[in-house]
Amino acid sequence: MKMKNERILLVNRPKGTPEKSDFRFEETAIPELENDQVLVKTIYLSVDPYMRGRMNDTKSYVPPFELNEVISGGVVGQVIQSRSGELAEGDFVIGNLGWQKYNAVSDASVRKLDPSIAPLTANLGVLGMTGLTAYFGLLDIGNPQEGETVVVSGAAGAVGTIVGQIAKIKGARVVGIAGSEEKVSYLKEELGFDEAINYKTDDVYKALKTACPDGVDVYFDNVGGEISDHVLRQINKGARIAICGQIALYNLEKMDVGPRIQSQLLINSALMKGFIVSDYAAHFEEGAVQLAKWLKEGKLSYSENIVEGFENTIDAFLGLFSGENTGKQLVKVAEPENL
Repeated sequence: MKMKNERILLVNRPKGTPEKSDFRFEETAIPELENDQVLVKTIYLSVDPYMRGRMNDTKSYVPPFELNEVISGGVVGQVIQSRSGELAEGDFVIGNLGWQKYNAVSDASVRKLDPSIAPLTANLGVLGMTGLTAYFGLLDIGNPQEGETVVVSGAAGAVGTIVGQIAKIKGARVVGIAGSEEKVSYLKEELGFDEAINYKTDDVYKALKTACPDGVDVYFDNVGGEISDHVLRQINKGARIAICGQIALYNLEKMDVGPRIQSQLLINSALMKGFIVSDYAAHFEEGAVQLAKWLKEGKLSYSENIVEGFENTIDAFLGLFSGENTGKQLVKVAEPENL
């Protein structure tokens, strides 16, 4: 093929907040396919906060990105060449693929999508790992009951928006914490949150006291840091805390030392549990079916912030840490082909 590929490499371990100089765009040839492989043209790619952790050379739940290698993440693409008996040219697929315009991969490493069921982008968000993270973290660890109060930090993000809506489906009272008046309005007026707090302008502790007069039964933590300190001071007896993300801490260069929370957990007989969505891999089909059902019934809605152009991928990623996105942050790389 005469087409050229373009990809994004990690070239430095970021110190604090990543900078553009930590990445490099590189042009390469497109490899020849082997048996049982397909050439996938990237249509959309996902940028996610957890990727920041993989840029550090430290032990975590997934290996770190290698220096001078392609960064990888969720990709929806289209098969434009096939040496597979399972996938044909024109098929849409999803997989954990490289941040590049074309990926030559085995057919077993991607999953075929049906674009008639939902928009392609939904498979990277509400019907994908984002939705499944919200579903299992909230329902298995949080286990919200009707009438309980659920607090969600990072509530206007990709996971937080779904968490709040599922909590409402379960009959809970939902309070979201976000970073702008626009996001606060979105949570209350469009997603049905009962209350929302702007952590940039409100006194979070006092605002929580007002918004949660009966205390906090379930806390879904996407951010960590001082916001979580304020929430944990107001948990009820038997509270459940699901630790999903700690975006407030990802770019710190030194270990963060905050309040010691063990006494709060002890005196309230509270449960705090961290989780990774892959912990629930055996149950993904169950979760995906239920999320799709709620979406079809109109009980779930979702928001996407789509950045146009592969050349803007790094800007889209960095925007996660300045709160630019409401809902899922995606990059549209190319238009599908009519094959």
